[in-house]
Amino acid sequence: MAASGAARGYSVAVTGIRIGTSGWRYPPWRGVFYPEGLAQRRELEYLSRAVSSIEINGSFYSLQRPESYRLWAAQTPDDFVFSVKGPRFVTHMKQLRDPEVVLANFFASGLLALGPKLGPVLWQLPPRMRWDRERVETFLRCLPRSTAEAAALAEKHDERLDGRALTSTDADRPVRHALEVRHPSFADPAVVALLRELDVALVVADTAGTWPHLEDMTAGFAYVRLHGDVELYASGYSDAALDSWAARIRRWAAGESPTGEFTVAPPMAPVPGRDVYVYFDNDMKVHAPRDAIALAARLN
Repeated sequence: MAASGAARGYSVAVTGIRIGTSGWRYPPWRGVFYPEGLAQRRELEYLSRAVSSIEINGSFYSLQRPESYRLWAAQTPDDFVFSVKGPRFVTHMKQLRDPEVVLANFFASGLLALGPKLGPVLWQLPPRMRWDRERVETFLRCLPRSTAEAAALAEKHDERLDGRALTSTDADRPVRHALEVRHPSFADPAVVALLRELDVALVVADTAGTWPHLEDMTAGFAYVRLHGDVELYASGYSDAALDSWAARIRRWAAGESPTGEFTVAPPMAPVPGRDVYVYFDNDMKVHAPRDAIALAARLN
């Protein structure tokens, strides 16, 4: 049976707050969230009518192609936004070293085909990678901060992208970046200070206690990944847990930077308002789309 919110065409978009899932192509969702008989090619179209944003995670595993990004943009509503996950080749294999060419290849692979639907870029670090200020800062300063900068960087791609690169943009728009850390050494005020200096969001990651849970606000937007609060990738969120997340999201969206057990630095200076992107990654038992719809209903 399909989720009732999606079946009714229920919109979960909230001004300034985008709530969705990490990815959309999951076989266990078929016949449970996705209706029986729905063609696989229409799953993105279906989910994008029930959530206001989706995190593209296929880009983490391999470089996609411009035609894929164009198709995804065409299948989603006009006001839809995608976040894009940076390649594991950059974060896990090279661990941010020598970033120039690998970043050029990534930005040449088609992100710019999303046009106004391009949201933040997520950089997820591996659990073994410790805080190294010089390495992290060098990488973050290489990141393009606009689509014009991204297009210029894309021009520097290597031969692997010859014949399949997109190195132009239809308009110059800001490009935002978020950093998800997974080593305890990143629970350091120096990390927060650097990210605030560079306007990079420190990802708020709920991982059932597996990796650091940090809620320091560091940018003009917030990025939240909910991987499961009891069992990683598998557990759903209770009504009480969703109520708690909704309360925090309201404060972050209002421009506040509250401190508490999950912060390591003094609060960020208040801002007039903050966009908040929230993605559920507890996909194993089809909780992600249902939890996304339920959280958005609390904020609507």
